[in-house]
Amino acid sequence: MSQRVTHPGTGTHASRRAAVAAAVVAVLTGVLAPSAAAAPAPGTADAPAEGTVAVHAMASTAQDESRVRAYWTPERIAALSTPLSNKPPYSAADGAPWKEGGAPTTTMGRLFFTDHGEDASCTATLVHGGNGGTVVTAAHCLNNTDLIGEHHQWQANALFVPGYRDGRAPLGTFVVRWAVLNSTWLKNDAINARFDAHDQAFAVVGRNARGQSLEEAAGAAQGIAFDVSGDRPAYQFGYPRAASDSARAGLPEYTGRALAYCHGAPLQYPGSKDHPEPAGQWGLPCVMGGGASGGPRLADLSPTTGRGTVVGVNTHAGHLTANGAECPDGGGSTCTRYLVGPQFTTALTKPLYDRAQSLR
Repeated sequence: MSQRVTHPGTGTHASRRAAVAAAVVAVLTGVLAPSAAAAPAPGTADAPAEGTVAVHAMASTAQDESRVRAYWTPERIAALSTPLSNKPPYSAADGAPWKEGGAPTTTMGRLFFTDHGEDASCTATLVHGGNGGTVVTAAHCLNNTDLIGEHHQWQANALFVPGYRDGRAPLGTFVVRWAVLNSTWLKNDAINARFDAHDQAFAVVGRNARGQSLEEAAGAAQGIAFDVSGDRPAYQFGYPRAASDSARAGLPEYTGRALAYCHGAPLQYPGSKDHPEPAGQWGLPCVMGGGASGGPRLADLSPTTGRGTVVGVNTHAGHLTANGAECPDGGGSTCTRYLVGPQFTTALTKPLYDRAQSLR
């Protein structure tokens, strides 16, 4: 979808940002949004402004942490898993359950939060940091707009559950204490694709009920790197609550109950004529839908340990031809759905990472 994948659904960038926003505005105001002005050719959006590092206290006291843990009852968490189907298992490069064990089952997990009063979830990943509790995710998983692309708010009740599986928290739960993202994201109107380069963020979590840091509990962490070539073979992981492929909808790994992944050779997503993307939006053919946002894109994944290097995150999706051209409105049978997001850079990502790992 060139659409945020926090919530279930599969759309296109234009339908999410223009059609949906315009339709909601029309319902609320009784008027239609004005037509979009002429836009540059795909892939030629203005370079993103760098902005500054923005730090927000999510739950920075012991009382806050207790409140967040109390909020996420087993029943509330279970409500964020979609219904199971009786379809047979189905695995392919563009989507499969992760069954190999290793570091993905301890370093990756579901990030639960409340977005404008609605409970939701994303995916996040532990990366090695000086505080032992630095996780990377999408910016919209920590600060998001409403349905018409306005009134951005910080998420409430943010809780990270590494290794989540079928309602279980094998390593305990970790409350998000701090959110770190680029200040440019706080100007996001959810319609202008130029903000997509800034849809990356870090969360700093506290300790579990046993007093362990996240790295102590996990026993491992993923690496992180900047300015890595986007076309290198990669893996993408997530806890989606939907699948764009009807044959896989309702399987456990597409209901939020289990970790899913895709692998292959990434392509760069140029966006559309009306909504050109900034350079650096890379991703794989992948059927993961809502809930996969914030999941990692890893290079150099070890088949024995499951450790790799996080080089980007999942944020939205779009349809591409075999030669990498954008397909309007999904494009039909000649087009493939790609799950894409920003590739990490020294200019935008490293200052966020450096600040996050210095927080406690």
